[in-house]
Amino acid sequence: MARDYYGILGVSREASDDEIKRAYRKLARQFHPDVNPDPEAQEKFKDINAAYEVLSDDRKRQIVDLGGDPLAPGGGGAGGPGGPGGAGPFVGFQDIMDAFFGGAGGGARGPRPRTRPGADAILRLELDLHETAFGVEAPITVDTAVLCTTCSGAGTAAGTHLATCEACGGRGEVQSVQRTFLGQVVSARPCTVCQGYGTTIPHPCPTCAGDGRVRTRRSLTVKIPAGVEDGMRIRLAQQGEVGPGGGTAGDLYVEIHERPHDVYSRKGDDLHCRVTVPMTAAALGTRLTIKTLDSEETVDVKAGTQPASTLRLRARGVPHLRGTGRGDLYVHLDVRTPTKLDPDQEKMLRDFAKTRGEEVAELSKQGGFFSRMRDAFNGHA
Repeated sequence: MARDYYGILGVSREASDDEIKRAYRKLARQFHPDVNPDPEAQEKFKDINAAYEVLSDDRKRQIVDLGGDPLAPGGGGAGGPGGPGGAGPFVGFQDIMDAFFGGAGGGARGPRPRTRPGADAILRLELDLHETAFGVEAPITVDTAVLCTTCSGAGTAAGTHLATCEACGGRGEVQSVQRTFLGQVVSARPCTVCQGYGTTIPHPCPTCAGDGRVRTRRSLTVKIPAGVEDGMRIRLAQQGEVGPGGGTAGDLYVEIHERPHDVYSRKGDDLHCRVTVPMTAAALGTRLTIKTLDSEETVDVKAGTQPASTLRLRARGVPHLRGTGRGDLYVHLDVRTPTKLDPDQEKMLRDFAKTRGEEVAELSKQGGFFSRMRDAFNGHA
């Protein structure tokens, strides 16, 4: 009489592969000999393994559904892991590992697909400040894998087709049997003949050698929006590497690198520059003409402007990447003091200092700087 493999795992006859695998994992953890040394538990563990082996194999499960027992001698399982003579069920080593350590996702085994998604690609693009500020349509050249036009990604020569691998029978894996403390264990490894695909290419495409893609250099135009910053990436969907077997192309990322500017430095959407003005212009006031990125602006330097003062020009910076408006332009003033004076200029400055009551005598004639500091702390005028 055929064993009730569904009942052993406690699942219905309509159970999915995932439900069968979850039931097996739960029971295997409960009745494994390392966890439960009871002799009855060991027998139960063998039955659980046998039930999972049968129900996880579509061919064996079909025999069960038809009323047979693929592991019984002469019961439809000849040539299977149980084999004639009832030597006992084989247990896939990976199945045991899946039961105790979670597995890699519980998916069904089988040949891996030849068609797979392609990888993303990245390209560095150097731009000037004006281009990043106001945007530009930049031509780029990319070297990536593209679909083979000779075979359209199939990898086979014209008029030929893929062939089922004779070494693994199309399963993409081969099995080996070894004895362990659990008994006879079947371990599966990718087929070395077909590399796990389950199929071979008897007559590869002469252009791509069976890969379904070829490398080529292409010219594209990428639209850079106004306001991008150094280090940002622009994504071009499906312009990256075409996958093996003509799989969907990955994305191309254009990474922006902004070249240093001769005048301006950038902080976010704000621009900064430094302008040197003479001491006399800072004292008397003056008017400066500033050339911005896209215009010329006239700014007033007020009389009595001190060193390190900053002038702000609103909305003369970089346009905002998202939204409207622009950043500001900050003009940092460096007041330049003359380093060399002729006698007439020196006399004029001394006379000017006297009219203002300012001390311009040499420090040494008044006891030096530290002496005057001492007198100040001691209360002397």
